[in-house]
Amino acid sequence: MSNQETAPNMKLFWGCFIALITTAFAFITRAFLVNDPSFWQTTFALDQVQAGELFGAGIWPFAISIILFSLIIDNVGYRAAMLFSFVCYALYAVLAVQAYGIVNAEGLEGESLKAAQANAYSYLYWGSVILGLGNGTVEAFINPVVATMFNKDKTKWLNILHAGWPGGLVLGGVLTILLGAQAAEDWRILIYLIAIPAVIYLVMLFKAEFPVNERVSAGTSYIEMLAEFGAIGALIASFLIFNQLGMVFSWGGGVVYGLTAVATVAYGFYCKSLGRPILIFLCIIMMPLATTELGTDGVISGLMEEPMKAAGQHPLWVLIYTSAIMMVLRFWFAGPIVKKLTPLGLLATSAALAILGLYLLSSAKGLAVIFACATLYGFGKTFFWPTMLGVVSEQCPKGGALTLNAIAGIGMLTVGILGGPVIGKMTEDSIKSKIDSSNPATYEKISKTDSYFLGEYTAVDSEKVAELPETEKEAVGEQIKEGKQGSLARVAIFPVFMLACYLGLIYYFKGRGGYKPVELD
Repeated sequence: MSNQETAPNMKLFWGCFIALITTAFAFITRAFLVNDPSFWQTTFALDQVQAGELFGAGIWPFAISIILFSLIIDNVGYRAAMLFSFVCYALYAVLAVQAYGIVNAEGLEGESLKAAQANAYSYLYWGSVILGLGNGTVEAFINPVVATMFNKDKTKWLNILHAGWPGGLVLGGVLTILLGAQAAEDWRILIYLIAIPAVIYLVMLFKAEFPVNERVSAGTSYIEMLAEFGAIGALIASFLIFNQLGMVFSWGGGVVYGLTAVATVAYGFYCKSLGRPILIFLCIIMMPLATTELGTDGVISGLMEEPMKAAGQHPLWVLIYTSAIMMVLRFWFAGPIVKKLTPLGLLATSAALAILGLYLLSSAKGLAVIFACATLYGFGKTFFWPTMLGVVSEQCPKGGALTLNAIAGIGMLTVGILGGPVIGKMTEDSIKSKIDSSNPATYEKISKTDSYFLGEYTAVDSEKVAELPETEKEAVGEQIKEGKQGSLARVAIFPVFMLACYLGLIYYFKGRGGYKPVELD
């Protein structure tokens, strides 16, 4: 606080902190319901890729709301964004509860059950989309608010703010486990759980005095803000947005490319800039970063289900444990570590630890070994997201809320469009490899062909597995479990790419006298 001209409003900061906890509650309850086979996979008859697409439906809308609100938030105000996010959480609850009622109606079987599943799934899918819009709007206002409040120490305080994310995963995860028995009878209880932090942040922030963004107070124009992101940034963001909308509304490739071209040209013509090269490079890095952190968090409890059950523990404890590491390190140690390593040194170290942790987790057996490997992964992913936001805010302050939030939007879009389905595809490929290694003919009998945005894929058909002779079914079941866990080694390719990029940035800044934040007059 000593670096601030006036003492920051800590009630405002804690309101933002709790708003982020709400997004974590929404994330972990959906991750549990999607990945535990006894819940949404069974209720709606989903395979791994379809489950990934449903999970992604709660993530990709984040990008639309965070980017759109970043373009107008200085005009409509942070309070309006906050209220919009709360309304989204309420609508999600209504649609999810309706989905439950449809699929659990009495007398459903055969074709009527399939029809009810399809109808209920549409409610849940669109409810998840609205939830994603709410989550994105939360970050659209909390990131610029905190970056402005602590404009002399952005990376430290953005890390402290984003301790609310793993803190929410820990608290929400523990509550989810404790409510497991009740949820098995009625999973709506996990939907209601999100209301607790949502109501708290609404009460805390409803009458709060929000600050004026540092870009606005410094006199940086709106066009200068747009120029930081530039036409190339607009190309990346608009292609991801229209590609996702094209998947939802069944647009052809020509429509997607056409809308992307129009949006990019219009944006570039208006701001007359291609964008800051370093920002574009950071946007590219953010894609595998978001997939490594959020994509893996979304599926890790499902992938680690069998080794954890074999050790007598709930698989969600892996996510809770790694989230607890994140919470402690971000909240209490971000400042000293950033000062010691510099933001880019911290990001490079984190990528290296994530590579090692994911690779070792892919074959870990036994509770002690699993948690030892999870510790490496937890340390690795801890500082990814907030430190990247800090680097963007420190290097591109003229971009204000837009650049700070657009890179987060690009990351979340990537998880929703690419991350969830691609990790699902990696999981199915790992399962196929495991079964093929012993009996290729068996895989032919139990597999099905489907398609997603990158083309066709083969997946295990649970109905065909159920028809196998008992001995063969048990053997295949074990191979599926091993294949799921083994897919984590494939996911490690994302932090490998990130490490190479961070080392390149360190070399770049070293040639310019070292990493230094850019300050607005």
